[in-house]
Amino acid sequence: MNSWSREAWEAAQPIYRKITQHPFVEELARGTLAPERFRFYLRQDSLYLASYAKVLAHIASRLTQRAQIADFVRFASDGIAVEEALHGSFLGGEVPAPDEISPTCLLYTSVLLAQATAPVEVEAAAVLPCFWIYQRVGEEILARQNDTPNPYARWIETYADPAFAASTARAIAVCDSLAAASGPEIRQRMTDIFVRCARMEWLFWESAYELEEWKI
Repeated sequence: MNSWSREAWEAAQPIYRKITQHPFVEELARGTLAPERFRFYLRQDSLYLASYAKVLAHIASRLTQRAQIADFVRFASDGIAVEEALHGSFLGGEVPAPDEISPTCLLYTSVLLAQATAPVEVEAAAVLPCFWIYQRVGEEILARQNDTPNPYARWIETYADPAFAASTARAIAVCDSLAAASGPEIRQRMTDIFVRCARMEWLFWESAYELEEWKI
């Protein structure tokens, strides 16, 4: 049997290709992304990561293997540290207010938080696209860089860093282990939520590029 992660990534491939072709990502890679779009993205990402860290900690509380528990506790802690470093640098330490949340950010965080009552395997699969897609996008953008200074270099380097790749590999391994010990129904639910959250990743970039607002 193929590893679950390979099946899930193949299912999400069309979405990942759309992400790498998105103008937000392309302009970020060239360093030509409008500052207001990047700032919008970072403010929403700050709100997103606050919920994401809680979901990671919740997963840790549900796991049974010590190593896996330690992994997810570390993931939650690292997520907070990354938020403080990146957003402190680009936002000058300013913390967005909760009522600033965009429709897309609210949708994505709600999807993640809703998995609290799903099997832990499904909840773990839901957080994986944020690891995996960011790691792959970071590496792909880094590969496009030349000698021209990029104002977003620090963001790029964070997600293209080997340490982040190692965390992503560990998150994938935990999900594969959970899937291997599960039946076909749970495995399919894991794939379904992985693909759904990959779509949320695309939508997050789109929301920032369009400077999304509430209509009413």
